[in-house]
Amino acid sequence: MAYAEKRVARGKAYYRALYQRPDRKAQGVVVDADGRAVRYPTKTTAQKAAEKAEADAYTEAKKGRWLPPEEEAAAAQVTFAAFAAEWLAELSLAESTMQNYPRSLAHLLPTFGDKVIRDITGPMVNAWEKEQRAAGAAASSVRTYRSLLHLILADAVDAGHAEKNVAERRRGRGRRHGRGRRRGPEKQITTMLGSLLLAERASLLSGRDDEFVAHIHKTYTGLRWGELVGLEKQFARPEARCFRVEWQLYELDTGELSRCPPKDDSYRNIDSPAWLSRLVGDHVTRTNPQPCPCHNLTYVYSGRGVGGPRQPGPTLRQVAELAKVSTGTVSNVLNRPEMVAEATRTRVEKVIAEVGFVRQVGPSREAAHWRRSGHAQWIFTPAATGWYPKKAPQEAHPVPVTGGPWPGVPVRGRGAAGRAEACWLPIKDRLTGHGLRHGHRTLMEELGTPKVLMDERMGHEDGSVGARYAHVTDTMRATLMEQLTDVWEESLDDRLTLSPRSPVPVLDRLLQERAAAA
Repeated sequence: MAYAEKRVARGKAYYRALYQRPDRKAQGVVVDADGRAVRYPTKTTAQKAAEKAEADAYTEAKKGRWLPPEEEAAAAQVTFAAFAAEWLAELSLAESTMQNYPRSLAHLLPTFGDKVIRDITGPMVNAWEKEQRAAGAAASSVRTYRSLLHLILADAVDAGHAEKNVAERRRGRGRRHGRGRRRGPEKQITTMLGSLLLAERASLLSGRDDEFVAHIHKTYTGLRWGELVGLEKQFARPEARCFRVEWQLYELDTGELSRCPPKDDSYRNIDSPAWLSRLVGDHVTRTNPQPCPCHNLTYVYSGRGVGGPRQPGPTLRQVAELAKVSTGTVSNVLNRPEMVAEATRTRVEKVIAEVGFVRQVGPSREAAHWRRSGHAQWIFTPAATGWYPKKAPQEAHPVPVTGGPWPGVPVRGRGAAGRAEACWLPIKDRLTGHGLRHGHRTLMEELGTPKVLMDERMGHEDGSVGARYAHVTDTMRATLMEQLTDVWEESLDDRLTLSPRSPVPVLDRLLQERAAAA
């Protein structure tokens, strides 16, 4: 029951505002920002303050956010770093998210880590964001960091550490022009002939048919990279003319490939034209894939050319981080020490001796899975652009190839550029592996595929009311399969026009079959 308590100090009367706490363990007293009881000059003002405090306390208790004053005082001194560490430890999310949160948190702690959460203000957050942009951080990265700050502070408010979320960005505020600069570069796509030529080059770069089949598979199904790499043999169903998306492989910072559900739980069956099912089925028969050592599961596609089993001990990357140099510099110290400045070489050699780094040796073997960065750098990007990327100590340079058979076979080894007779022209600059997925969706748009079927193939979810009344039919599926077959045959005809044969065995066989049928 709220009431005003009369007190006398030094002969002068005043009133305290007391109220019943929700926990009923003690009487609540209205206090100021320093935690001292407020002295009201009149009984009426004290009574009103007590009634308001009691009403507010019971309202907060219903929301589960009320804290006893003694706990609230302790909560008011919690720093952002302490709360963030506790908050992160209590999470149980996807491995990819648990990996990304600490990475983003590292950009927040230098500014907010030692500050009491109640002392963080909106202007302070805005100033930090401006500093990040001025330092050259990408706009998308800054948005990611601020989103995490918003999420942490929202939970801090619920825990009673702050009264409001100062990182919340109110809608409709600020300048509206210039928002288009937040957009990333437009995703590039290529034609179906371009995809065929890219798959052929990828196969020539890897020296096997696998990459040709994998790139054609991705082009005509729109699979995500993790879904393609994580396609298990049991879910590639040539006889049923479909591929089941049940899992994906997500690459963690540690290098481990985590087997996890597809993005946004987009489990689905992807219909396959007869020719694609036959192409993938023949690939599985030819390669006879075996269970991988990391998951003990059999996957349709494997990686290419890595070293033997890794020996225990620090990695080359860890040595580079400790010495504050690039991995290329550490490699040069080990293989070409004369190319490294003496001071840098001495620093790296000291770190190598301190941590006991041992160079990895052993026979080469096939990798169980492709790595996203390795595949992009040494297979996809050279195939799409005709250029190898920059890799210390070498600068970016064209892919050296022979003059024949067309389109030219990459020349390898020392002095490759001098022995080459030609180089590849770009198929599509700035094309990425994800661009093939964009290309598949764009192709379906050109073919007039119903949106409900496009969303099903891509693993997208349309939450609109109209989508509830649209359903995929067998006629839709059959029509799309016929159209994809026509597009595939047209791309083979265009490739035949360029050259009747191919140095890639699987494509050469397809070209001969198509020429005979024509």
